[in-house]
Amino acid sequence: MELWPAESIWEAVSPLLPGFTVEVLPEIDSSNTELMRRARAGQTEPTLLVAERQTAGRGRLGRPWQSAVGDSLTFSLSLPYAPRDWSGLSLAVGLSVAESLHPGIGLKWPNDLWVADCKLGGILIEAATAGGRSQVVVGIGINIRPRSAEGLSTPPAALTELWPQATAGQALLRLMPPLVRTLQDFEQRGFAPLQPRFEARDVLRGREVHTGDGLRGQALGVGPTGALRLLQADGERLIDSSEVSVRPTPQ
Repeated sequence: MELWPAESIWEAVSPLLPGFTVEVLPEIDSSNTELMRRARAGQTEPTLLVAERQTAGRGRLGRPWQSAVGDSLTFSLSLPYAPRDWSGLSLAVGLSVAESLHPGIGLKWPNDLWVADCKLGGILIEAATAGGRSQVVVGIGINIRPRSAEGLSTPPAALTELWPQATAGQALLRLMPPLVRTLQDFEQRGFAPLQPRFEARDVLRGREVHTGDGLRGQALGVGPTGALRLLQADGERLIDSSEVSVRPTPQ
């Protein structure tokens, strides 16, 4: 049975987000889907929704995300949000999580947490409009303990490989306050101030990569808006669509 430090999380975050609530559900279809339903229904109070098990968890591009009690951490955070520019938000979220959890966690553009070319976690960001105000839902899934690689295109990593005593509850408590502060800073200043810190953890930089829509080239890092800089034979190209999948090219 997982022990969730819900009260400690509330005490740490509520001064930053007035009206903040924490919910832990034993099972739900998807924490992102549920908070998007609430946002569209006009429920805009800042909410952290933790799902011990998801029956229809999903990642970017509609890919399924599996979760098991204790073996993974799956949660979503919903709050009113109106940044000047949304570009690079998934990178900012990933950077905050990586910096909070362990120095050995790298970042793969645009929304994955990697450890030694294995996927530790992923990020799914969605937005809704309710009552004329925009609402963001930030969904995060992290493997806490080792899991099977069957059916996965990228081998999985586990947080316990880096932090042997890690639990889902401890990881959530460690990452939540910095995540909220990052979201608030991003809303005011965008991604550009975070660019150097992202590049320090960029697992694609300097590597040959290929995209899901057929592009190939060398990843040069990211620009000030979070776009991927891709060097091709005819020059540099910026990729800023979060709908594009990018993978290192096997040597």
